[in-house]
Amino acid sequence: MAARRSAGAARRTRRSARARTARGGAAPTCGTTSPRSETPMPVLSRAALPTGVELEYLDAGDGDPVLFLHGYVDSWYSFAGVVAALPAGLRAIAPSQRGHGDSGKPEGSYTVAGFADDAVALLDMLGLERAVACGHSMGSFVALELALSHPHRVSRLALVGGATTADNDALRGLQRDVDGLVDPVDRLFAETFQAGTLSRPLAADVMRTILGETAKAPAHVWRAALAGLVAWRPSHPLGSISCPTWIAWGNKDEIFPQEEQRALAAQIPGAVSKFYDAGHAPHWELPALFAADLAAFATGQEVPGAERA
Repeated sequence: MAARRSAGAARRTRRSARARTARGGAAPTCGTTSPRSETPMPVLSRAALPTGVELEYLDAGDGDPVLFLHGYVDSWYSFAGVVAALPAGLRAIAPSQRGHGDSGKPEGSYTVAGFADDAVALLDMLGLERAVACGHSMGSFVALELALSHPHRVSRLALVGGATTADNDALRGLQRDVDGLVDPVDRLFAETFQAGTLSRPLAADVMRTILGETAKAPAHVWRAALAGLVAWRPSHPLGSISCPTWIAWGNKDEIFPQEEQRALAAQIPGAVSKFYDAGHAPHWELPALFAADLAAFATGQEVPGAERA
């Protein structure tokens, strides 16, 4: 999920992007820090769930399962760089949540609780009783709800770029822009939106793929998923979470500022947190470091540099 701190800031960024493009310059998402060749996409599996939706998902590796839950208008690919860097001994399960990627896109509401129910149904279909739940942004709220509503299904909880609520000025401002979207969703709007996550440019092929996945979300999903996200409230007190919890943030996150992030850590007993030199998506900007830290957490080791609230 990406946004500027207000709808006005988003509009200013879009105007700036248009101006750069008109002058022959690159839009903000097209830079690269490390040019590299294109790599083939992995073969994904599909699951028709009893919740009424069919999901695509990546299932890679063997060992303790980690369920990756991506952010708003992202897809399974959000965690591709992390999955590629995970050590042996961990099994990565990364679905595209309903409405996203090449998963089913039904009309109707897209609630955080509904996303969590899909996650449980996928675990059931895979015969998995428990998993480490790792969610980014919108996915962090889904992971929170999963731990609150289905605590026996979550062995450990990793929250990336999250907060106690998504009902803040940044997302309410974004909502005003999103409510006016029509199909096909304007590509420059999507590019500017995703650029708002970053504190540094990504490799060009990575950003191109992210934008290609974002383009798969139709306007009704942009509207309904954001409405469900802003409306979400925890089904139980966050203090009832009893599994080990690790919270990761970028110190340049413009969506959930540090005071919101620290409030989340303070409400979950025993939670540890770590700040990264990154924007809203540290796992995009620093995938190898994030993967090493996640692997340590998932296997019960200390995360280097993490602190208790």
